[in-house]
Amino acid sequence: MSSDLLTPSLAGNSVLIRANPLSKLFAAVVITGVVMLSIDWVSAAVALTFEILLMPLLGISMRGLLLRAWPLLIAALVAAYGTALLAEKTGAVLLHVGPVLFTEGSVAAGIAIGLRGLALALPGIFLAVSTDPTDLADALAQKLHAPHRFVLGALAAVRLVGLLVEQWQTLGLARHARGAGAEGNALVRTRNFLGQAFGLIVQAIRRATRLAVAMEARGFGAAERTWARKSTFSPVDAWVAAVGLGIAAGAATAAVLAGTWTFLLS
Repeated sequence: MSSDLLTPSLAGNSVLIRANPLSKLFAAVVITGVVMLSIDWVSAAVALTFEILLMPLLGISMRGLLLRAWPLLIAALVAAYGTALLAEKTGAVLLHVGPVLFTEGSVAAGIAIGLRGLALALPGIFLAVSTDPTDLADALAQKLHAPHRFVLGALAAVRLVGLLVEQWQTLGLARHARGAGAEGNALVRTRNFLGQAFGLIVQAIRRATRLAVAMEARGFGAAERTWARKSTFSPVDAWVAAVGLGIAAGAATAAVLAGTWTFLLS
């Protein structure tokens, strides 16, 4: 997936931009929690429908979302197809061509998995594209009083994700320039991939070591800290949290009323 997905990109007047990161995190956790609790398709479909309908109000366009998160859509389609192909065959036969057999039950299971994947991914995408990692770190430390070392370590990790993606591309170009590209049989391609992955791990360890030393030298993780920006709550945060709870409650209620609610561990 593109590292751009982790970069805030919404307009400054967007509801999500103005909301505190913790209220957005709370809404995302509540929605995904309900979707994860049941393996039915109704709760996932209801949650996904509300998420899509709210996108214009949140300042997110469908085109922009697809451009940034198209790998998630492909992954959901692949998961749905694989589940429908391998799930238990119940109900009427819909398609039977050689070893490929789709029934009503297997297709329903595939649709449920695909919808759940998208319903689980969208809240995280909304959070990622509307939240600066530094603002999230400030909120975690100031409002939840999370340990400073944990917060700063997580912030550094998020900041480095984009750099690792760029580093992977740079390593690939360098290997191609040396004639060690992806050509050849499967064994050669696997060996080249592992070599490039090892190079990325080495670079990541070196970068993390330098960052850790620099942060320690600058007093990060000290017992007492001051803050350049205060993390505050506003009425917008109450709206975001209420919408998250409403979507979660609506999804669960619809599944129970439809008789499709199936607890994950049952």
